[in-house]
Amino acid sequence: MSEAYKSAPNTGEAERLARRASALDADAVRAAYRRWAGIYDGVFGAVSAPARRAAVDAVNRAPGTEVLEVGVGTGLALPHYRPEKRITGIDLSTDMLDRARARVKREGLRNVEQLLELDAEATGFEDGRFDIAVAMFVASVVPNPRRLAAELRRVVRPGGLILFVNHFAAESGPMVWIERALAPASRALGWHPDFAIERLIPADQRGRLSVARMRPFGLFRLISFPNPRGEGNQPAL
Repeated sequence: MSEAYKSAPNTGEAERLARRASALDADAVRAAYRRWAGIYDGVFGAVSAPARRAAVDAVNRAPGTEVLEVGVGTGLALPHYRPEKRITGIDLSTDMLDRARARVKREGLRNVEQLLELDAEATGFEDGRFDIAVAMFVASVVPNPRRLAAELRRVVRPGGLILFVNHFAAESGPMVWIERALAPASRALGWHPDFAIERLIPADQRGRLSVARMRPFGLFRLISFPNPRGEGNQPAL
């Protein structure tokens, strides 16, 4: 068993060991998605489709037009946004972005304004640039999930909407052991099978979240919350 799952003196130490055991840096993510890019839609697209469509539906219902999609990948979600939504998509993988750009051209998606290769934890966008941000299957990929959450809080206007759709670790049952067994393969997979929601949102802040389990089998969850007004640009994460 990995040392990340042995008993630790305190929660902070356990989290530190887990990060050390399966940390993903930018180069590891790029390498993984270079391998996945050509087969991503066929292998992952169908399984993730219900969760992706639920996230897009939530974006389409939300007020505001300026949308940031983080982890745009090959652009599977792009055709499903309403025309009035103005989409900026970012990803760390050039190979995935090339396929997204081809999709935009092929399908004539005029509401997709930019597809950029950027670090989701430090985008460089101005404060409050977007009405809505949606992070698609990226929270378990980035090196510092809470930094990602902080960055989305910064670039979304106060009162705007932030959404994450992602796989989060099971809290009980046989899936716990499956996820832990897969954890050492994180670098090859390009994501953390054992990714705990607490690594993204602290437990004491989860009361403000809306959380919905997605098909199939509750494998993914859609998390949404309004960006609070009057708390400054940086969240208390």
